[in-house]
Amino acid sequence: MSIKKSDLLNKFSDNYPSFLKKDLKKFVDIILSEMRNSLRRHERVELRDIFSIEPRLQRARFARNPKTNEKIYIEEKYSLILKTSKFWTKKINEEK
Repeated sequence: MSIKKSDLLNKFSDNYPSFLKKDLKKFVDIILSEMRNSLRRHERVELRDIFSIEPRLQRARFARNPKTNEKIYIEEKYSLILKTSKFWTKKINEEK
């Protein structure tokens, strides 16, 4: 199940009725933009007891197109590594 930003805002507004919805939207936008900017600077983003996201550099390499068996060159690039906390990993994997 994925969650949209609008659904997240609705849940926040239900849980915190004393806050205005536009303030909650601003709050979520600030958090997401800071996370995005940190990842662009190749910095690690960590929300304690929830998850961490880390950009890792993949070296340049030669790969093979499986359809044509042609060798292609792939330039170096960053990929995101997501690690969930032990608590959430246990919660996700526990049986119902």
